[in-house]
Amino acid sequence: MPGAREVIRSLSRTAFAHSLARLVPGITAKDLVPAPAGVRAQALRADGQLVDDFLVRSAAHQVHVIDAPSPAATSALEIADHVVRQLDEVVAA
Repeated sequence: MPGAREVIRSLSRTAFAHSLARLVPGITAKDLVPAPAGVRAQALRADGQLVDDFLVRSAAHQVHVIDAPSPAATSALEIADHVVRQLDEVVAA
């Protein structure tokens, strides 16, 4: 489960270093220093699974961006295009 893996990474410096090593080869637990944790909202599906990507839902005359994870800033224009297309479809219906 993704949530359990995140908890393990938060509690174990070794597990966290191991996951970082995919991006920064050679990093070890000794390279890490403690710091205050941040909080990041994470959307869940009805079945309890984490939403790993963008989640956009439409209703009558509405388009909602429910989940926009950290790459949202670099994807903002694509997200906007998608929302506008969704809104055009909702208004046309």
